[in-house]
Amino acid sequence: MSDPNNSQRRKGQAASIPKGHSLGEFRTHTEATEFVNRLVAGEFKANRVSIIGHDLVMVESVRSRLGYGRVALSGALTGFWLGLIFALLVGAGIDTSADGTVAYAPQEFLAVLVMAAGGGMLLNILRFLASKNKRGFLSSQMPVAARYEVIVPEEDAVGAHKALKLTGAAE
Repeated sequence: MSDPNNSQRRKGQAASIPKGHSLGEFRTHTEATEFVNRLVAGEFKANRVSIIGHDLVMVESVRSRLGYGRVALSGALTGFWLGLIFALLVGAGIDTSADGTVAYAPQEFLAVLVMAAGGGMLLNILRFLASKNKRGFLSSQMPVAARYEVIVPEEDAVGAHKALKLTGAAE
């Protein structure tokens, strides 16, 4: 996992591709991170290791069809949750009289939830109608590399190989 607080851009350095000694190439990012985990388990400094993805491709996975029904359901659910939070914050359905007795009126609480769900549904449908980029499907995008390479600086290559020998992960 990357640490945004430790990025090179925050230190005033331009981002560049690390150069150094290649410890191995892997087909998946998971294999590369498992290798780095073994390297770090051998007491090698984690901040000296880089995983480089080569031949990056953007993969868009289509998840489902997008229509008015799905848009309406999504808006109703969002409105319901917002209505629930609002109703709990303002105490909808709880009445106190002048003599200090408390009465609960669940129909008022449910009315707030139903109106919020309906409003969310209506707003989501109107937003879907007004959107200029109408797509008939939902999808997610993710960059994927053809191969991943684990790199350490040249001066640390001997130490990295020693750490790998300690964990039995030498390639």
